[in-house]
Amino acid sequence: MSEDLAVSLLSQMLWVAIKVSVPVLGLTLIVGLIVSIFQVVTQLQEMSLTFIPKLLVAGLALIAFGGWIIAQITTFAGGLIGRIPEILQGL
Repeated sequence: MSEDLAVSLLSQMLWVAIKVSVPVLGLTLIVGLIVSIFQVVTQLQEMSLTFIPKLLVAGLALIAFGGWIIAQITTFAGGLIGRIPEILQGL
């Protein structure tokens, strides 16, 4: 396997990882900011108030975006498996 191919595969893998993590992390970040603002305004410092909404939103995001996430990962894995002869030919 050439260095260019290895760098290309690593780059593709990282972009797929970023794409599939953005919906869950982004929604969780937004909910965390909203809850933090609510806590500052009300001066209510309860730990479960920050944890439970983020946990619920992460679960709902996985339910909503789960099919798309699986499709992205499957597409990447299928392309990678299809390139196995090309990778092995370079050895």
